[in-house]
Amino acid sequence: MLLWTSSVCQPNKDTTIWLTIFPTNMVLRVNINQIEPATRDWICKVQIVEIGRPRESLDKKCTFQNLILEDEEECQIKAVMYTDEIAQYAATLKLLNTYLISTAKVKVSPTSYGKPIHKFQWTLDKETVIEQIKESHEVERPLPPPTKLNITSFDRLPHLMVDSTAEI
Repeated sequence: MLLWTSSVCQPNKDTTIWLTIFPTNMVLRVNINQIEPATRDWICKVQIVEIGRPRESLDKKCTFQNLILEDEEECQIKAVMYTDEIAQYAATLKLLNTYLISTAKVKVSPTSYGKPIHKFQWTLDKETVIEQIKESHEVERPLPPPTKLNITSFDRLPHLMVDSTAEI
């Protein structure tokens, strides 16, 4: 069991939480903007605000699925899963559910496919620890539905390609 102390939820007041599935060393409770590739032993509370459908890579070598995660400060980040993890997490990861995520791989977002929503992206793999926060959780409360909107202006619509790989 892990003792986790944080003052993120309640400034100027430490919050102690016992988690059963996280590693037995201390982890740092942080928000998305505080996590970089060099950050170690972190945990982040996020809500899934968008789930893409599984797609085949351009080189046809693998299948991947994109997720958009949002933290308590409404900061968003893209997370990606690959073939094995898509099946592994299919029953666990649901739209608008809240999770505590730890040990996701963090890397710089590629810019070759357009402007990323965050400078980093997460890869969820078999090493990633994910715990759903349910309504009945004694200490943690699920995040409320998101209020941040991703808006595309009408003048950009003609520039969007609608094909089998587009998500609307």
